[in-house]
Amino acid sequence: MRIAVTGASGHIGNCLVHKLINKNHHVKVLIHKFESDLNQLNIEKVMGNILDPESLKKLCKNVDIVFHTAAKIALNNRESEQVFAINIEGTRNIIEASKSAGIQKLIHFSSTDAFEKISPEYVLDEDVPLIKSTVMAYGFSKAESERLVTKAAQNGLDAVILSPSAVVGPFDNRGSFLGNALIKIYQNKLPMLIPGGYNWVDVRDIADAAIQSIEKGRKGEKYILSGAYLSLKELSALVSEISTQKTPSLIAPVFLAKIACPFFQIKSSITGEKPTYTCQSLKIIENAPKNISNQKAKDVLGYDVRPLKQTLIDTFDWYKQNKFLK
Repeated sequence: MRIAVTGASGHIGNCLVHKLINKNHHVKVLIHKFESDLNQLNIEKVMGNILDPESLKKLCKNVDIVFHTAAKIALNNRESEQVFAINIEGTRNIIEASKSAGIQKLIHFSSTDAFEKISPEYVLDEDVPLIKSTVMAYGFSKAESERLVTKAAQNGLDAVILSPSAVVGPFDNRGSFLGNALIKIYQNKLPMLIPGGYNWVDVRDIADAAIQSIEKGRKGEKYILSGAYLSLKELSALVSEISTQKTPSLIAPVFLAKIACPFFQIKSSITGEKPTYTCQSLKIIENAPKNISNQKAKDVLGYDVRPLKQTLIDTFDWYKQNKFLK
């Protein structure tokens, strides 16, 4: 099968490309800036970007399936204009290119951040409405892109939406925000933990479900790909168990972390590292739902989730092998 992938140098995209190659698919990827981690792979490359319709036409030409993983992730609103352009207009562009090329199926990656956050205790499933407020630029952009895909499906395009929670695991070549946070916890360099946590899921499980959705995903349907919820305190304790080293244990009130956010931002601008916390990441962690149902994905796609401890063991081994962690 001939398969196109946007965002192939990203965390999900990179893992997905490796798995598709291992299954002997012909893989065609869109390359914008980052390709060093793709150079050794047997893939077809198209130079361009998600905002260039002509390069998307080349990407989608003579392919059967398109995986749209490309997105701009931002945990502050300073980059909202770019976030909206890439995540919303980029999705509109890949939809049009897919329709023009007559592909068999478009598989679009969204996020659980696109859902309304009612309270940490409610059960989040596919029936929860998408957010409408632009207060959280990234979440709103993913909600809007979902609406575009859903409309395209209603108008005839065979399209499926996948909504992962917080993605961790190997193949994190570009150093994701969550990956950097895990490394800081492992090295005991996170200055404070805050109350709250998130639902963590292995990137390999997401990629497996995505491949299953080629045959099993139903037109116009959405599938949540979640894993296990752990508070930051529980996550740090699990990392300590794995590393047999001390990890952060100080729990600071959220208001103190909010006061420190400008200093984290200043340090980030000086060092070039991603900030420890942002005001938006604090809000996400504080209000993250503890119960995110993946039952629909299990029933339809055969989605399976490996234990988070094994994910973290494999992740730190990968970071060490790839010189992200000593």
